[in-house]
Amino acid sequence: MLAIAAFAALSITGCGGDHVYPDKFPLHGDGEGTKTAPNGDKYVGEFSGGKLNGQGTITYADGTQLAGTFQDDKLTGQGTLRYPNGDAYAGAFKDGKPNGPGTLTSRNGSKYVGEFRDGKQSGQGTLSYAQGGSYIGDFRDGKQEGAGTFTSPNGGKYAGQFHADKFEGQGTLTYADGGKYVGGFHDGRRNGQGTLYSPNGTVLSAGQLENGKLTGNVVDASHN
Repeated sequence: MLAIAAFAALSITGCGGDHVYPDKFPLHGDGEGTKTAPNGDKYVGEFSGGKLNGQGTITYADGTQLAGTFQDDKLTGQGTLRYPNGDAYAGAFKDGKPNGPGTLTSRNGSKYVGEFRDGKQSGQGTLSYAQGGSYIGDFRDGKQEGAGTFTSPNGGKYAGQFHADKFEGQGTLTYADGGKYVGGFHDGRRNGQGTLYSPNGTVLSAGQLENGKLTGNVVDASHN
């Protein structure tokens, strides 16, 4: 049985807008230069009207770095967000947060390429895991949600519906040896009506499953 409990979606721990304190930068009028806030945050770049406007880079006291094009104190357009621990985002921003197409790379080597909304993975995307395997499909609020395909490091594959990073609804689970289960899932387990096939396509059993085990009326064709 495949499982993705250890393969949850990557997350952005702080999305730019959560860090910005533009009122602390001593900005006056128009210009370009380096400004340091009382808390140690530093801005290097363009400003106008007393606000961050134009190309610039904010380096926060904790080492987080936000770079790109600012508009009225918020990063808008293409930019980068880098964390001291090695996590990094590169892509589109709106109102200081990742919005639109982008790439999120984890310090452990996992990578998400796809759509973002308000700082979270939402829409179509591909998540490649450092330990091998991948998920391609729908995301919502930073989680695998909707239709998608998960491929495990050992070659097994699940194609179907997801909810909160788990198999949920109808799907097809193909094992590394070529065997297959087609049917219902709940909370990451085989649940509901389903059929189990051998690697050569022969029906082994069919019926109602609960927590991965056949229950109720079962058709066992393995000895036919």
